[in-house]
Amino acid sequence: MKSIWLKLFLLVVSITLTIKSHAQVCTGSLGDPVISENFGSGTNPGPALDGSITNYNYFGSDCPNDGSYTIATSTSNCFGGTWHSLTHDHTGNPNGYMMIVNASANPGLFYTQKTDAGQLCSSTTYEFAAYITNLIIPSACGGASSQPNITFSIETTAGVVLKTYNTGDIPPTDNIIWKQYGTFFTLPAGVTSIIVKMINNAPGGCGNDLALDDITFRACGQVVQAGFGSFNGSPEQDVCIGSNTMVSLQAKVDGNPVYQWQHNTGGNNWADIPGANSDTYIRPADNAVLGTYLYRVGVVANGGDISSLNCRVYSLPLTVTIIPLPVAAAITPQTFCEGTTLTLTASGGATYMWSGPNLAPTSQNPLVINSITLADAGTYTVVPISAQNCTGAPTNVQVSIIPKPIANVIAVAPICAGEHAQLGASGGLYYKWTPSTGLDHDDVPNPVATPLVTTTYNVDVSNNYCTDTKSITVTVNQNPVADGGGDKNIFEGQSVKLSGTVKGDNITSISWSPTTALDNPESATPIASPTDDITYTMTVTSQSCGISVSAPVFVKVYKKIIIPNTFSPNNDGINDQWNIEALFTYPESLTQIFDRYGKRVYQSTGYFKVWDGTYNGSALPEGTYYYVIDLKNNTPKLSGWVFIVR
Repeated sequence: MKSIWLKLFLLVVSITLTIKSHAQVCTGSLGDPVISENFGSGTNPGPALDGSITNYNYFGSDCPNDGSYTIATSTSNCFGGTWHSLTHDHTGNPNGYMMIVNASANPGLFYTQKTDAGQLCSSTTYEFAAYITNLIIPSACGGASSQPNITFSIETTAGVVLKTYNTGDIPPTDNIIWKQYGTFFTLPAGVTSIIVKMINNAPGGCGNDLALDDITFRACGQVVQAGFGSFNGSPEQDVCIGSNTMVSLQAKVDGNPVYQWQHNTGGNNWADIPGANSDTYIRPADNAVLGTYLYRVGVVANGGDISSLNCRVYSLPLTVTIIPLPVAAAITPQTFCEGTTLTLTASGGATYMWSGPNLAPTSQNPLVINSITLADAGTYTVVPISAQNCTGAPTNVQVSIIPKPIANVIAVAPICAGEHAQLGASGGLYYKWTPSTGLDHDDVPNPVATPLVTTTYNVDVSNNYCTDTKSITVTVNQNPVADGGGDKNIFEGQSVKLSGTVKGDNITSISWSPTTALDNPESATPIASPTDDITYTMTVTSQSCGISVSAPVFVKVYKKIIIPNTFSPNNDGINDQWNIEALFTYPESLTQIFDRYGKRVYQSTGYFKVWDGTYNGSALPEGTYYYVIDLKNNTPKLSGWVFIVR
């Protein structure tokens, strides 16, 4: 039975300690601190605290001994690296001081402060809070370091404890973690001054070392909602400088509160606005000077004493920012050509409003007008508008429109290759022709063109600012060219196709001369069948560019060769010689005869002396002999056999 009750007792203690370990900071709106200790800022080490605040010894280094403290902006490698190295205070200010505490071996009081008499308001809720971090790294002391355990105590000046709060053990962490611990309570009637204390419940030694920052004691109340236009409106409002804007600040608190609006006078200083004691405060914006203006409302619940600053809680600040008017950058006078695109670009604002000749107001930027006319010339005005909708002074830009020249060109008749054409343009002061190929000049209104092929010329006609362009095509008809295709060789009785070709434009006729033995003398490639050597010429006629006559085409007609395959050289007057008809007409020909052993027995150039079947004057025996005849006219050699009969 005792064992069960012991377990229940330990469970209750554990739950109680767990509840105490959670910070009980204010969840509503806060007042200005009655006690505010951030330890200031500067360079290491900071000055010692007043002796009434702590009974620990001041240590002039960032690594104080047991039972000592220092005021510093940082720590570095304390006690062989068993402490975290701090680089800044809780707020992140590298020059901000914090209180570095190395706990005494004897637990007890190490921090205390007192409010002045009459500073506090009875029946008002206050918060006592501070930011604390454990300096010990988790692996120090073999992982068994003692942990800071702080009791917050709020007492009357007579020593009556009004409220306590225990942080519970603050465990070591791998990284520095600043955590706010605190509590809030309602001040009893008749009490207007208190003492706040921090008591270290754990002994020093290996562990229980901490850093302390931003200790506050201040009023805590209901949430004060405030905004522009309504209590839940924006906390910020932009006002254009020089405008007559009225700003409406509105607040809301449940119950029966008393209000007092304030304005900021610099830094953390605030001043009451006389007569501003309702949930709504309407005033002209401070719009004469650029800058930021802050307002807030102080509240005391249920008809309390609003005149006591330490009884109030405040809304978050409301910000009025007086912003400058945008200034549009000056735009130099602009000149455009008629018919082109006008583009004007403003800068200096977020948006713009343009107006001008024949132009309805428009927010377009850049301003673009296509195909402008002379009527679009004049003064254009742009008004810059900032992102906060502030309207700046208008800026003017003068726009000139130059009339566009009208280019004219003169058509030219077709020419033949090698001839020239006179081009002509008008309508401007300056001229530029492209391409320049075939022109004697490309920068005059009337150049002479001698193109080799049909060419389109463009001319830019300018009046010193604007340009118009026209084009003209010079058609070049190519001259007729007759090419007969070269000489031909045939044997008597054969035909050959002439290889004539024709070039040129507008060809109207083709004719060969003479027409002898031609199947179609009006074709470039007629079939020729002459019986004797003949020379032809081809004439081509162009309707536009005259005639052309080809070089002579010689057709060589070789006589037909008839080779007998037997003869009988027996002097009977009949077929006594190997008579090859027409071979004599080939004076360059070579005739050779061989016996069956390959021995040459006869050779003749031109065959002016007919073979009679002898070799070196002696009659050859009867039998078969073999011949090779080369006519020397690029035709295949003739070969075969001939039989001598005796």
